[in-house]
Amino acid sequence: MKIEKDAEEILKKFSNALENIPELEETHYIVDNVNLTRPDSGEPKNPEKILRNADVDEDGNIIAEKGKWVNK
Repeated sequence: MKIEKDAEEILKKFSNALENIPELEETHYIVDNVNLTRPDSGEPKNPEKILRNADVDEDGNIIAEKGKWVNK
């Protein structure tokens, strides 16, 4: 079949191209700080500061928009 012959030709060309690639040594990072992690820490929350810009109704309830992804 023509497809098999084409595939064999492509594989031969690819194999020949791979032969011309020089062998290189493994690369290393210049610095030793690969995959550094930091300790988990949180900042104290200030509810008054957070609610300062919130929309509030007459009773003091926060007005928030219903998520568009929520089913009606």
